[in-house]
Amino acid sequence: MSKQHQFDVLIIGTGSAGLMSALQLSDDLSIALIAKDKILEGSSYYAQGGISAVLDTDDNFDAHIKDTLETAAGLGDESAVRFMVEQAPDAIASLEESGVHFTRKADQYHLTTEGGHSARRVAHVADKTGESIQTNLLSNVKNKKNITLFESHIAIDLLTKNSNCYGAYILNKSTNTVESFITHKTIIATGGASKAYLYTSNPDTSTGDGIAMAYRSGCDIVNMEFTQFHPTCLYHPHAKSFLISEALRGEGGKLILPNGDAFMRKYDDRAELAPRDVVARAIDFEMKTNGFDCVYLDISFKEKSWLQEHFPTIYKKCISFGIDISKDPIPVVPAAHYTCGGIQTNLDAQSNITNLYAIGEAAHTGVHGANRMASNSLLECIVFAKSCAKHINLQTFNEAQPKFDNWDASRVTPSQEKVVVSHLWDEIRRIMWNFVGIVRSNKRLHYAQLKLTQIQSEVNEYYRLYLISNDLIELRNLVKIAQIIVQSAITRTESRGLHYNEDYPEKADQPTDTIIQKS
Repeated sequence: MSKQHQFDVLIIGTGSAGLMSALQLSDDLSIALIAKDKILEGSSYYAQGGISAVLDTDDNFDAHIKDTLETAAGLGDESAVRFMVEQAPDAIASLEESGVHFTRKADQYHLTTEGGHSARRVAHVADKTGESIQTNLLSNVKNKKNITLFESHIAIDLLTKNSNCYGAYILNKSTNTVESFITHKTIIATGGASKAYLYTSNPDTSTGDGIAMAYRSGCDIVNMEFTQFHPTCLYHPHAKSFLISEALRGEGGKLILPNGDAFMRKYDDRAELAPRDVVARAIDFEMKTNGFDCVYLDISFKEKSWLQEHFPTIYKKCISFGIDISKDPIPVVPAAHYTCGGIQTNLDAQSNITNLYAIGEAAHTGVHGANRMASNSLLECIVFAKSCAKHINLQTFNEAQPKFDNWDASRVTPSQEKVVVSHLWDEIRRIMWNFVGIVRSNKRLHYAQLKLTQIQSEVNEYYRLYLISNDLIELRNLVKIAQIIVQSAITRTESRGLHYNEDYPEKADQPTDTIIQKS
């Protein structure tokens, strides 16, 4: 007999968005907080750059809004952007109350600039902002008696009836049993889906689980063709796409070819500080045209002591691979980094399924449009986590919850062919990298669609026959996410922001969102 848990609120995901929403919810509510792996294993923890906010007297909300909308390439929701930007100083204050100590110079915030920003407005904790946010939020969560943490639990599917969500089926990876979490409100905070690509800056947990579950439950999934490729991940066989923060370019770092020539001015007057889609395409073009394995980012003109103070994590990581960034340029390549699309929500984080909310990278709030501006992602996590919790705190919890059957595993058997899962996983990610990458074409997209349809059939058969496992759950979600990305890319018959199709190189006059729904 599998367990059934009863909570007021279920939060699936323990990144910045999930932890902040848990802290902002009323102490009177019982909260289940689900981590599919270790609690700190997620994209938030590895975010180096910082969190954008208007904190300087020479800056203003209108400038931050303008920069964000320009980067969004015509698809940003101005009302959502304004809401996020105006809430940003309060988000910084909330993080400081949680124990985050942003880097300061004298009595002022030390603010950096990154691609797309017209002013220094990126607050940071050296080059490990995400780590500081995560560890401090988690420390606060552990002191809350109304929050129960469930590590090594991965959600399988949402529990829904009549377009209402009542929790989820969740696999306890320690016991390998499926447990039911019955709740009044459910918050998806599962992060993005960049593990759909072969090369990614994301941790292994970023398999789009929440977006795939929401799709299967009937949520609107919006603008999934816009995958942001971070231009500069460390190129080294053992680096596992370690991220080289955009802040290095903000401090004057130059992108150069193997012969030392700078090349970004050929592509954009903003050079290294152009938005990430421009920089990633420029690097991709130089690599493919010239047959280079990588390009280089040079910040060796800075003093070693300055680099060690401002970028200690990057400095140490590069040294561990024999690269002294005070003397040598850093070998870099683009890698899938951020999912700009996701589950459609309003400013209170509500989806079109009653009692189901989505926050963070899993959500589509409209603030990123066709391209995310640097360091707006952690900001989005905190701002919408707070608005989500505020909305839930105003609700009453007197609705009777329906009965759900326990998970039935009586007609399946343990798999003796786990190699099939790993093979299909690898095939999906190679298809996405080769045919749905930085530069796309109709032919490549339709080929990817055909191959993914075949893989989906194999995955469905495997899912029907064998016992559930973490790898099988992720594979099932990954193939669905890949299909949604491809379908979205085929639907958009233009090039805009992060989506560039050689067959449609121009922007459409009237851009619209791409909405994918379960048929």
